[in-house]
Amino acid sequence: MTGKTIIVSNRLPVKIQEKDGGYNSSPSEGGLATGLGSIYQEGENVWIGWPGTEIAPDKEEEITAQLASLSLLPVFLSQEEISEYYEGFSNEVLWPIFHYYASTYSTYRQSNWQFYQQVNQKFADAVLNVAKPGDTIWVHDYQLLLVPALIRKQLPDVSIGFFLHIPFPSFELFHLIPWRNELLEGLLGADLIGFHTFDDVQHFTHACARLLHVNLSSNVISLPDRLIVAEAFPMGIDEQKYASLAKSETVKQEIENLNATLNGVRAILSVDRLDYSKGILQRLQAFEELLKNNPEYLEKVVLYMIVVPSRDTVPQYKHLRDEIDKRVGNINSLFRTLNWSPVQYFYRSFPIETLSALYATADVALVTPMRDGMNLVSKEYVASRINNDGVLILSEMAGSSRELIDAIIVNPNDMGMMAAAIKQALEMPAEEQESRMVKLRKNVSKFNVKHWVKIFMDRLSEVKEQQQSLHTRYVSSVTKKAIYKIYAKTHQRIFFLDYDGTLVGFNADINKASPDKELYQVLQDLSSDPANKIVIISGRDYHTLDKWFGHLPIALVAEHGAWQKLDGEWKSLPTLNDQWKKTIQPVLETFADRTPGSFIEEKTYSLAWHYRNVGAGLGELRAGELINNLRYITSDQGLQILPGNKVIEVKNIEINKGKTVMGLLHDQHYDFAMAIGDDHTDEDTFKAMPENSVTIKVGNNSSEAKYFVNDFKEVRALLKGITKPVPVEE
Repeated sequence: MTGKTIIVSNRLPVKIQEKDGGYNSSPSEGGLATGLGSIYQEGENVWIGWPGTEIAPDKEEEITAQLASLSLLPVFLSQEEISEYYEGFSNEVLWPIFHYYASTYSTYRQSNWQFYQQVNQKFADAVLNVAKPGDTIWVHDYQLLLVPALIRKQLPDVSIGFFLHIPFPSFELFHLIPWRNELLEGLLGADLIGFHTFDDVQHFTHACARLLHVNLSSNVISLPDRLIVAEAFPMGIDEQKYASLAKSETVKQEIENLNATLNGVRAILSVDRLDYSKGILQRLQAFEELLKNNPEYLEKVVLYMIVVPSRDTVPQYKHLRDEIDKRVGNINSLFRTLNWSPVQYFYRSFPIETLSALYATADVALVTPMRDGMNLVSKEYVASRINNDGVLILSEMAGSSRELIDAIIVNPNDMGMMAAAIKQALEMPAEEQESRMVKLRKNVSKFNVKHWVKIFMDRLSEVKEQQQSLHTRYVSSVTKKAIYKIYAKTHQRIFFLDYDGTLVGFNADINKASPDKELYQVLQDLSSDPANKIVIISGRDYHTLDKWFGHLPIALVAEHGAWQKLDGEWKSLPTLNDQWKKTIQPVLETFADRTPGSFIEEKTYSLAWHYRNVGAGLGELRAGELINNLRYITSDQGLQILPGNKVIEVKNIEINKGKTVMGLLHDQHYDFAMAIGDDHTDEDTFKAMPENSVTIKVGNNSSEAKYFVNDFKEVRALLKGITKPVPVEE
């Protein structure tokens, strides 16, 4: 039986207002409230959030009871918390940086950060008060980035999703935040992290790789305890609501009144909240340019500009409002006639019915934010065009531009381009309008808000199943005991152990990853039993392996199998040659010259280009380029390219860990066989092992191995335990 769903956001989906000494609540019109409305009102499900205003302490109980009947659970904040956490950290650190206005508007105050932590803990506590194992928790947006990890700490197995409704910035901007690591660690408490666009996913995973040095494979982050998926889920709207509104009698009447007012004048619509990220001033500038350069549009077109009040007591926003007032005034004073004003400017919010009428009436919607996570206004306009007419002009900086490709896409910084786009929209033939709008409406209809909720929740379930399947493969204490019991009953055993990343940790300097006392002790204990044959099988050169392990009674395989020391003497594989190095070495040297921090390691029958000291991103980029270059050169030379952990190696195709393993297994019958490795090259070993053997991958990415452990420390712990006597069961 599945548990309940708990939605967590900064604001509850209702507006709380004080009236006559009491408080009234009315539904919010926000996209999130619409999208998740059906979820939080089902069964025991609940929505946790701030009521949107400071509530007197003696009224908190009353409000809590009132909201409980609506499946809502309030988190009450003091005025100081609202000021420091919300106005301060959320809107003066995160909002500007995430919208690429870091240098202009960001301020870093320690008190803001302290309150952000405090309030995030408050939200997490509210969740923990009602959450139980088996529940699904969905946390929303930038105000609550720390909440997932705070919940995970108390409920390690619970299912947590997170969705960011604003853009995630590039690394160069994100790393300006003093508390950047803590924010990422907070997000990594979630199992699934959702963004509007793939660009945002890449920016986030790149930041995790650079700052937290996590194990990253495409959009999957591997932590020691679980994997986390970051993915794009473009948010939709309730398109049926807007389509049906346009057909309602109330809206029809408003449309009629609007058309009578317009009296044949073409309408361009702009709807935004007051914010510097919306590009309102640039839009006005483009409209002014249109009128200057195209006098034929004077008295023929009008811009309806709706700006919804927001934080206008904050200096930057007050200044923005003043600038908008000035520019609107300038345009109207320049072009106004006795019967016509080019800009109809409204600094207030409108009922949804009036907005619907404007959407249905406007010939053109001008949606040109400088940066926007998604922008639902663009989708609301499309959904309202039930006659398949009208033109959408959309900024390429809005997330919705990735989906609504049949809009006229513009760069909001290019005034000439925007003015030309408005002209193109006004002159667009009816057939082209219909062709574009049909496709746009189909997209908005298919990828609606219910679809968004469904695919996110389905993916969250899949991620939890993935995690569970990995848990069943993890070498837990139960698995260890089973391995130890089998070991105790067997008499002829063989161990194939990789070295780097398996018996020792990964080191930026390959010469510093030498064995320590603990490792020597583990190997001595294992090899002291005459029934055990220990084989260290590594990509290292044979001189190094001999220096480190030559004194131990164990077999050594170097350079992936090119050299073997099985009976006290090193032997190389017959028929190998190294003449090909003359062709390959110059290529590797070119890449080493182009990539600071990279270096070449020469072995007897292989060459390796290491990029463990190269900056994240550049190393992977160069490695991809190098592989593509080498493929052409090596295709007819009997060579193999091996991508490893921060290394690209070229070797003779005859050299293969798997072939070596098969040869050793063929020499003698073993009733217990174990192989442990961490790299791409170890997959050949795993494939060569008998069906009943124990194969273990270090790291939980996909592998041919049956089990996995998290790191070399767990490998050592497993090997230490194997030599201890198994207690006899009564």
